Amino acid sequence: MTGGWREVGDRVFARRHPSYDLNVGLVVGDGGCLVVDTRASQAEARELADAVRRITPHPWVVVNTHAHFDHYFGNAVFLPAPIWGHARCAQAIVRHGEQHRRQAIAEFGPADELSQVVLTPPDKLFATSVSLTVGGRLVVLRHLGRGHTDNDVVVSVPGAGVVFAGDLVEHGAPPAFEDAFPLDWPGTVDALLRLVTGPVVPGHGDVVDRSFVAAQCAELAAVADLARRSFAEGRPACDVIAAAPYPPEVIRLALTRAYLQLAGGAS
Repeated sequence: MTGGWREVGDRVFARRHPSYDLNVGLVVGDGGCLVVDTRASQAEARELADAVRRITPHPWVVVNTHAHFDHYFGNAVFLPAPIWGHARCAQAIVRHGEQHRRQAIAEFGPADELSQVVLTPPDKLFATSVSLTVGGRLVVLRHLGRGHTDNDVVVSVPGAGVVFAGDLVEHGAPPAFEDAFPLDWPGTVDALLRLVTGPVVPGHGDVVDRSFVAAQCAELAAVADLARRSFAEGRPACDVIAAAPYPPEVIRLALTRAYLQLAGGAS
């Protein structure tokens, strides 16, 4: 497919990048298009914008699936387009964008490229759901609950049977729990499952299907159940790591976040 795009539904495309194994999305309508996430820097976003233009010349609308740098640092390149996101996504970028930049530079670099990023939060905000018409096509944005973050957005294209799940679904690596709400995450993915009638594009990795999402939902539920039981028994997280479905370093973080929730410290 032109420019690295894979058509996963009628005029709905996914593009997987070596950088962070990140997926972005493109929905093409008559006279308009929608871009799902904008990559991890403005240089990467310019490359993405060029790739979009190989598919369509139409004006674009942007959606951020959540406020992690690899999904929104390219936003400024797509201006003056409207950028949609959850209200808490915009808040997180305004409050913590410079911290996101420092962390990205420290962990990944390159500093010169990331230092040039103009932090640009979404300017079209919603709390629960919103329906957009993009070139005559219905696209629905939903916040189904907390999970990978407190501001995850799911993008569904009902006419094509495609769902962009952001990092609520992870392929090729365990789910990331750094900012997660492990007790809520299974219920959020269960709600996502009710929308699935065809391909699901995760934030990273291969395009997956309903059975993959259901299996990951069960794994997340097992983590949440383990956290509740061990917390109630007063057992430290380090004592129950071996009973969990993910590697020790992942489970240690997941249980730490879950224990924080159970103690009333995560909001």
